[in-house]
Amino acid sequence: MTPWEGPSLAADGVVALASPRSYLPLPRVEDMHVIAGRFKGMPLPAPASGTRPTTDRTKEAVFSWLVSRDAVEGRHVLDLFAGTGALGIEALSRGAVGLVAVDSSASAASGLSKAVRELANRRGVADPPTTRVVRARAERFVASCHGRFGLVFVDPPYALGTSACSELLDVLFSRGVVEDDGLVVLERSARDEEPRPGMAASDGRSWSISERRDYGETAVYYCVAASEGDVATGV
Repeated sequence: MTPWEGPSLAADGVVALASPRSYLPLPRVEDMHVIAGRFKGMPLPAPASGTRPTTDRTKEAVFSWLVSRDAVEGRHVLDLFAGTGALGIEALSRGAVGLVAVDSSASAASGLSKAVRELANRRGVADPPTTRVVRARAERFVASCHGRFGLVFVDPPYALGTSACSELLDVLFSRGVVEDDGLVVLERSARDEEPRPGMAASDGRSWSISERRDYGETAVYYCVAASEGDVATGV
């Protein structure tokens, strides 16, 4: 079994977690496209009902931060609650080498499958990235994942509260899905309560917030792995 044939997916360490805003307008369908890199201009699937895709403004800010820290190129990406695939496909366009996109919606998974097929078929693209689309609940997928990823986006529906986001981060870090030098980018409404680490693994592996950036109504938290004695959040 290769890393792309099942939940045990290998890779090497950064996580970006995003949660949509229930009160922000959806981007127009014609605005949904890759904004930079080798797939620049490629249209993305139309957002399914009830989803809140990351806006181009926030996406560009997040990727500027990641690229400046060499956190994208050469990485394998796990995109949870992938929706349109805006974050995962953007990462591929900017140099990531593989993508696993996970979403429980049949329509989202179908749109993602078409989008990743287009990546492989685009003219002038040498060595197209390895991609896989999984229709599954993100929490269940993470709970059964034995691999480690370089860049993980978690973009849950707006109904998922701060405590549930924190618990998902707990599992990602404590189970080793995030590498020791991994980075989590958590995107939330600026009005939401800050996430806080809860449980730590038996070896003390937890996480903390190293930096927060606000982009209008959106707050982005950059989180890192932390020992049991260093789990307090900070900016």
